[in-house]
Amino acid sequence: MSLHSLARAGAALVLTACLASQALAQTPGLLKLVVPFPAGGTADVLPRILSEKLRAQYPAGVVVENRTGAGGNIGAESVFRSEPDGLTLLASPPGPIAINHHLYKKLSFDPTRWVPVTVMATVPNVLAVSTKVPAQNVAEFIAYLKANPGKVTYASQGNGSTSHLTASMFMQLTGTEMVHVPYRGTAPALVDLVAGQVDVFFDNLSSSAQFHSVGKLRILAVADTERAKVLPQVPTFVESKVPGMNAVTFFSVVAPPGTPLAVATSAQKAIADAMALPDVKARFAEQGAEPRGWSPERTGEFIKAESERWNKVIKSANVTLE
Repeated sequence: MSLHSLARAGAALVLTACLASQALAQTPGLLKLVVPFPAGGTADVLPRILSEKLRAQYPAGVVVENRTGAGGNIGAESVFRSEPDGLTLLASPPGPIAINHHLYKKLSFDPTRWVPVTVMATVPNVLAVSTKVPAQNVAEFIAYLKANPGKVTYASQGNGSTSHLTASMFMQLTGTEMVHVPYRGTAPALVDLVAGQVDVFFDNLSSSAQFHSVGKLRILAVADTERAKVLPQVPTFVESKVPGMNAVTFFSVVAPPGTPLAVATSAQKAIADAMALPDVKARFAEQGAEPRGWSPERTGEFIKAESERWNKVIKSANVTLE
């Protein structure tokens, strides 16, 4: 072979190696979605629905990992300290993203430094009561609370969770008093509500609706401006004469500090494309979840506004955690 032919062959090999290297670099690695709450609740269900579809964008695979504890802070810290490469993301309700820094005197991470990716969905909170509670509507429930001050128990997803703060908001607005029983997530709280071990749970609609439909608990009102599509017969709190009782849980995805905007935008596009699929929309609707898929910029603005809103509730209720 001539020197010219050898040079051409060598160049071809180098070009092939470069192209292979570029293709490898452009192929996303394993995507890990960390959910900082237990399996079974809406916070866990929504990312799992999406993970099935995201595998087309992440050939190496997609895993959903539950890392629970401390109001979502344990799982959040693990993501916060991860590489900012877009392959380890936090999929969570508001706690460790927009609320906990107002509650805890000290955190091992700074929620204000999250890089927003998207909001998967918003879900209104509801007033769900055990079938052992005699009230059939909000007015009767308030009367029942005032007749039994400090005797009615309410579950929450944990100290400082949206269910805890929504209950605090309700007590402020109605001048009532209940006893707080915190759980580690939605699923165990619902189990005890259905069993009658606790009386009340300001849960998100997604988790409670199925139990309401089969008569295992009663949803008395929806904390949103409009009635829920999946439970059109249930009134809002405004209709139930409790104005100002508006509490919507959002489920967002955020990335570690230092994640480039282009990387966050790429992840957002993959998630939004998955959410646009008809079967995903249908499964979100079954959960009572309104699909969003917002851009990183809009997500950041929304999280900031929600953080400020819940901070006002926290200060008014004087809620603090160690």
